[in-house]
Formats: sequence, C-alpha cells, structure tokens
Amino acid sequence: MPTQAEKARIFQELHSAPGSFVIPNPWDGASARILSALGFKALATSSGACAGTLGKRDGRITRDEALTHAALIVESTDLPVSADLERCFADDPREAAETIRLAAGVGLVGGSIEDSTGNPSKPLYGFEEAVERVAAAAAVARSLPFPFILAARAQNFVGGNPDLGDTVRRLQAFEKAGADVLFAPGLPDIEAVRTVCESVSKPVNFMVGMPGRSFPVDQLTAAGVKRISLATSLWKAALTGFLAATKEILEQGTFGYVDTSVSSRELAAYLQD
Repeated sequence: MPTQAEKARIFQELHSAPGSFVIPNPWDGASARILSALGFKALATSSGACAGTLGKRDGRITRDEALTHAALIVESTDLPVSADLERCFADDPREAAETIRLAAGVGLVGGSIEDSTGNPSKPLYGFEEAVERVAAAAAVARSLPFPFILAARAQNFVGGNPDLGDTVRRLQAFEKAGADVLFAPGLPDIEAVRTVCESVSKPVNFMVGMPGRSFPVDQLTAAGVKRISLATSLWKAALTGFLAATKEILEQGTFGYVDTSVSSRELAAYLQD
C-alpha cells in the first residue's frame, strides 16, 4: 500500500501528464475495489452518492458523515482519492479551510470547495467572499506535508446563474487564490467547455452526469479538459439496475434479472477476504 505522500505525488503527476484522465466516483467499498481493479488511476467521492448511501439527499450530509464516507473509500483502495467536500460545510473561510485539514487527516490527497451557499434564497456566495474562501482553503492545502490537490468550483450553471462570463471571472480569481484545479459543473456545450479551458492555466475538471451535457472523452480532451469526473452517474446506473429488478418482481412476478446479473465468483474476485 503506497503512503499518503506517494499517492499525492501520483495524483499530482496525473494532472500534469499529457491528455486527460477519468476519475470515477465510487459510493462504497465494493465499488471502490472494482474501479481500482478495472484500471482507473484515481478515485473521487461524490457528495450525492455519499448522501444516497445514507438515505439522504445531496447537500444534506454533515462534515463528519462526508469524512467518514471518504475514509471508507480511502481504506478500500491503494489509489489516490479526492473528495467532493461541497462548500466545505461552513460559511466562514477559516472553518471551511479546516475541512481541508480534516480531509487530509482521513487519507485524502485532494478535495473541492465550491461557491454554493446551500441557501435557496442566496444560492451563491458573492464574488469576494467566494474568492476569500478558496484562498483560505488553498493556504491550508499548501501547509500540508504533501501536495493536496484543491479543486475550486464555480457553481453558476447549477446554481441558478448560467452566466459564462461570471463563471470565467470566478475561476480565474480562484486560480489566483491558489486553487490547483478549476471546475464549473453544468456547462451547456463543448464550446463553453473550451472557453473555460482557454481562460485559465490550471487543469480543468469536467463533470459527467447531466443528460445532454455529458460529452465524450475525446471531445473533452480536445477542448482542453484534464480531469473527467463522473459525479453520481455510476451510482445512478447501479440503482437503475436495482429498480428494474425490483419492478420485474413486483409487476411480473419473475426473476429474469438473475440470469443477467454479475456472478458471485466474479464479484468475489474484486473483494477482500
């Protein structure tokens, strides 16, 4: 098992290597082990999938719950793991930054901070406040004894303000404040993705998972994207199969899904004794 510092170095190198890489989002120990065995180079948690495993909606989990879930993923793989830390569970920049320190403490080598407030009446932090929060988180990340990759997210397109100009302005400011990766979920088309990538010098993360806005790897790479995360999409795909099976039972009284399910032997090959 590589050390945390070794994982951090590997993760850092992925962000500087040519081309792009896909960073999938497991939701439990089994999915983390399977994704690792399949050959992915790094993993990331998803706040929505994490909340779902606890029977909650996205945005309704606590910092302790998020970090406990992240620790489970870290313990289930020898790959670098980053975490979706939402708004870092605090309004105050110093308290938000403390989340980065705690994240490193459970073995993570990366994490995100976003400019969503969690308040429907004011969904986004103001520009200056958002930048201050990123700067505080970056200062803590830089104080760690290994390179912690901090991703800063501009949530305009999923936060009710689909303004590409303001999104670019925020991402550029987040870059100057010390973010290592820039991230704007929900961009409407590949041209908007290209505009974002050309407007910053740090690596850009693109989030797959929104119908009509989940572009192929080759297009994203050509547009300049470095990192491609999958958000809740794999978790939803798993639940899609679960729902289809249960509906077959309830509506038809049959168990045809058994014949097409992964075998116990194949699953056992991925899992720990």
